[in-house]
Amino acid sequence: MLKNLRSIAFLGFILSCYFGATPASAQLGNSGSVEGIVKDGSGGVIGGAKVEIANRVSGFKRELVTDSDGNFRFTNVPFNPYHMNVTVAGFEQYSQDVDVRSTVPTTLQITLKVGESATSITVEASGGDLVETESTFHTDVDQKIIDRLPLESASSSLTSLVTLVSPGVAADSNGNMHGLGDHAETSFSVDGQKISDQTSKVFSNQLSSDAVQSMEVISGAPPAEFGDKTSLVIKVTTKSGLGVAKPTGSVTASYGSFGTSNVGFNLAYGGAKWGNFIAANGLQSGRFLDGPEFSVFHDRGNQENIFDRVDYQVSPKDTLHGNFQYTRSWFQTPNTFDNLNVLDASGNNVGDTDQRSKIGTFNIAPTWTRLINPSAVFTLGAFLRRDQYNYYPSNNPLADLGPINSETISQTRKLTNAGLRSDISYVKGIHNLKAGATYQQTFLDENNRFGIVDPTFLSSLADEIRLVAGISPHDPRVVDNYWQLIEFAVFRAPSFADPN
Repeated sequence: MLKNLRSIAFLGFILSCYFGATPASAQLGNSGSVEGIVKDGSGGVIGGAKVEIANRVSGFKRELVTDSDGNFRFTNVPFNPYHMNVTVAGFEQYSQDVDVRSTVPTTLQITLKVGESATSITVEASGGDLVETESTFHTDVDQKIIDRLPLESASSSLTSLVTLVSPGVAADSNGNMHGLGDHAETSFSVDGQKISDQTSKVFSNQLSSDAVQSMEVISGAPPAEFGDKTSLVIKVTTKSGLGVAKPTGSVTASYGSFGTSNVGFNLAYGGAKWGNFIAANGLQSGRFLDGPEFSVFHDRGNQENIFDRVDYQVSPKDTLHGNFQYTRSWFQTPNTFDNLNVLDASGNNVGDTDQRSKIGTFNIAPTWTRLINPSAVFTLGAFLRRDQYNYYPSNNPLADLGPINSETISQTRKLTNAGLRSDISYVKGIHNLKAGATYQQTFLDENNRFGIVDPTFLSSLADEIRLVAGISPHDPRVVDNYWQLIEFAVFRAPSFADPN
């Protein structure tokens, strides 16, 4: 394993050192960049020009002003076609369609014509702006739409978001979702990192929607680069602070039914060569999971989530990115009316069933991108993700007895995914080529404990023991206690103790 990892890293180093580069920088995973320079007809640069790019389908819209040298640069732009407008006083408005389809930077040279007279221009959407050029069945969503959607579950906001915006995706219990097929055939790609584990509330913790800049949901037949998941692929581009010279953020708080309170904040800040985005939120609710009864009880839970993305441009050729996430959730297993005032085998009231769970998730994903030339980008990344799940029985194990429960159960489970990913992207004209490889190792450690709390659970087996041991049910030596019966059959009945 170590030898294979070294080989991949060495290959990436050789490729990056062999090729030359230009003074531009590549983007991470599921996003690209649009950059260029604005000039007049004589070749002079134009500072202070307003540059705007927008996609009317996804709702993506961003604008900035060129610097004193006429340069502009949009970073963290999701793969999609965009409409660009450039305006400045004294010049005619410039419009152009731009297609971002790779991590390779899209570089433009824009020349403005001098305006002969003041003109009022109205730009209207045309049917061509709504036509998709990709062959996959997908849905594009940007932050502006995400901010307007009323999510049904604050503790699984990402899957709630997918079910609201994607046709053919249905919501399931406890934050799960079903695409066009098996719900286990779902995979996330977060800034290029593949996450194919179950991420509903009872299995794992998922990324908060506060960290999502944009999303592309692919249904039915996803591209080959996403591996063996065939039902649903969600490409997520997270928010970045790269180029955000003025710190920008927000603080939110809400309170709703079932005593649900939510508080969070996010902050983006950085400069031309670095950036940091951090989002943190906390949730507490009296209805954390979907309860089996119309009356909700024993369903409290809380969740704390923090996400941090760091971007740093080491040189005009090299850029480093890092995604860091930690989420902790604690919640009760919802009770039914049968789980209240439980009676043990002797008829004693042992209290209510009190089963609980705790999930801790952390994810670390550093990535290095190298601009080989204006048409090619090399990416090398690593990832480490772990889910630790703890299931706790009632403090009094006898309280776990129920109509369908004859045992008390506790569990500790650790699921770790670690690996390397590498790819190279090439764009030339209408041609787009991407090739790569991923090495992933999965580690699973489970510790389960069971205890029988129903003395009649193995009564049928006790009858079999009596039959094999040749013990008559009317024999005065027969006792009611199951374990005493086994002891009597094994140690006092030679035909049972020695079948030969």
